[in-house]
Parts: sequence; C-alpha cells; structure tokens
Amino acid sequence: MPKIGVYEAKARLSELLTRVEAGEEITITNHGRAVARLVAVDDDERENRRILIARTREMRSTLMTGRFSLRKVIEEGRRGWRS
Repeated sequence: MPKIGVYEAKARLSELLTRVEAGEEITITNHGRAVARLVAVDDDERENRRILIARTREMRSTLMTGRFSLRKVIEEGRRGWRS
C-alpha cells in the first residue's frame, strides 16, 4: 500500500481518487505518521447509507414528543450530559 504525505495528497487529490477507484488503497501520512487511508466505497454500502439517511430525515421530520420537537429533546439531552 503506497504512502503519501498530506501536502502531496492535497496537491494530487484527483489523481489519488482515480487510483482508489481502480482498487488501490493509499495511506496518507503527516510528518511520517499514518493518519488516514483512502479506499473505494462499495456501491452497496453507498446505497444503504443513502437509504438510511433518507429514512432518518423522514422519521425526524414526523416525530413529535408532546409539545417538543425531537430536535429540542435531543438538544436538552446533550445539555444534560455536559452538566
């Protein structure tokens, strides 16, 4: 698996994406330390994520708990964790 520095990766991103689409995996390093890996996304995985996001948005827009929206309940829950 080839390794490439972050600066070079930014400069050659289009080329790297083409290589990844062809099946190659590329490790991106920062000061010689591996920090990320570029890999192709499976088409089935991409479709499953799209469906999940659409269902979540649909559910979120229709759910209400009493007089509060789901968003407000989530935000209140987040504040409770910080205390």
